[in-house]
Amino acid sequence: MVLHIIAAACENMGIGHKGQLPWRLKKEMAYFTEKTSATQNPGKQNAVIMGRKTWESIPKKMRPLPNRINVVLTTSLSSVEGAHHTTDSFEKAMAWLQEPTTKEKLDKVFVIGGESVYRMAMESEHPQVIYLTRILETFECDTFFPKLDEEKYSITKCEGVPEEVQEENGLRYKFEVYKTK
Repeated sequence: MVLHIIAAACENMGIGHKGQLPWRLKKEMAYFTEKTSATQNPGKQNAVIMGRKTWESIPKKMRPLPNRINVVLTTSLSSVEGAHHTTDSFEKAMAWLQEPTTKEKLDKVFVIGGESVYRMAMESEHPQVIYLTRILETFECDTFFPKLDEEKYSITKCEGVPEEVQEENGLRYKFEVYKTK
């Protein structure tokens, strides 16, 4: 099963500060929604795997993320109201997604954060495609995207992913796609 990892990180690879994104970029958020929602197979949905803190950073009115199977990793299973599935490990989440009753409804699997969930996904044996939005500025952050190992990942072009630098609210950013070699 291929893992699709999607994140936005600033120049110091920061992805969050005090439980929130350090920037507000509507077009970049629309890109995230399109990537994680679009399926190749009608009648199927993508899954989004996230940690409890990422879940809690999503406004309540937006949870669960619509048109996606929301899987939340947490050690306090009773605290995640509204998720489609909760579990205490990345391996158990992947096993649940591969069960026949879940797999028949599933198109792609996306990992959407936070830092430790990204790390678990990137350390797994699953083939990976990483959609990384590079915010071309530095922000104060307390959570970070893991370092991309150049021996493991190569940058690639991907249909539907703009190659030119984008600008919104005075912030410049670019979309990059990496695949495991």
